[in-house]
Amino acid sequence: MIIDMSYWARVGKRILYVILILAGLYISFHLSIFYLPFLIAFIISLLMEPLIKFIMRKTKFTRRTSSILIFIVVSLIILGALTWGIFTLFSEASNLLDDLNYYIDKGYNLFQNITNSFHFEKIHLPEEVMGIIQDSTGEIFSSISTWARNVLNSVINFVSQIPTIAIYFVITVMALYFMCVDKIYILDQIEHHLPKTWVMRLGKHMRELIKTLGSYLKAEATLILVSFIISIIGLYLLKFLGFAIEFPLLIALGIGFVDALPILGSGTVMVPWAILSALNGDLKLGIAILVLFIIMSVVRQFLEPRLVSKNIGVHPIFTLIAMYTGFKFIGVMGLLLGPIALIIFKNIFASLIDQGVMKTIFDKN
Repeated sequence: MIIDMSYWARVGKRILYVILILAGLYISFHLSIFYLPFLIAFIISLLMEPLIKFIMRKTKFTRRTSSILIFIVVSLIILGALTWGIFTLFSEASNLLDDLNYYIDKGYNLFQNITNSFHFEKIHLPEEVMGIIQDSTGEIFSSISTWARNVLNSVINFVSQIPTIAIYFVITVMALYFMCVDKIYILDQIEHHLPKTWVMRLGKHMRELIKTLGSYLKAEATLILVSFIISIIGLYLLKFLGFAIEFPLLIALGIGFVDALPILGSGTVMVPWAILSALNGDLKLGIAILVLFIIMSVVRQFLEPRLVSKNIGVHPIFTLIAMYTGFKFIGVMGLLLGPIALIIFKNIFASLIDQGVMKTIFDKN
């Protein structure tokens, strides 16, 4: 049998090409974590860009003047929100950590009352099975307690590091300033220092990737911010009205994080919370939480079509796989970063996917 060496050489080059791109993406991901303040500044600059262009159109100011005006306003808002958030978060996390056993016991007792209401004795379950159910329930609540305690300790340790946070804040604000004011200069310098062949080959793909990923991040960040603001205002209003809400900032942050996850959304937290509140005897709180959830959903449904210009073209099953893969590799944050990585992969390997991955690699043409 004659082996076509030229064919296998082409296949080897295509496989090597894919491996090099994946390795580059892996390195880029770790660099983005390492240079997180600059990534945050980049995302904020995307959100500020429409405001800068709006000021330029309405006032006829230069880009530099418009950028400085928006930058000052945004920086003061971020500084005020960060200062309030650190002290409030430290207070709420400390209080919740002190009372964690009380809430875990309360949740366990509520679960026991609910299971007892089903009258399992009528279906004659063996005592061994009932014992296993009770032991498993206790282990689940014990695991939840351990996990929550670790998370709260991590939050307290983080917000206690004021000098480190200050350094991150200063670097992020400085990077944001330069990205807004000197955007054109930075882009020109990047093109100037790269080989022309790189610019020609990568320019189109990078523009498409930045446009797609930037639009996605900007839309998601806006929607999450809106959900967070609605939830925190609503929760503090309910607390002011006398409802049993003790940790509004922590809850709002949790709702915002879950709302950032594709497929899931704020209802994953708020609907079970409303049901449990009603089962626990606080029907008014359950109804209030449902009303708040409905308001958030209506606002999101109104804004989403205007912010998300087009569907990213990824089926929910692949998004779910990306979330699971991210979770297995890097934990809870992987649930958020997995879909972002999927968007990057889809854009970089768009032609390969459209033509068929295996077909393109092993095709003899």
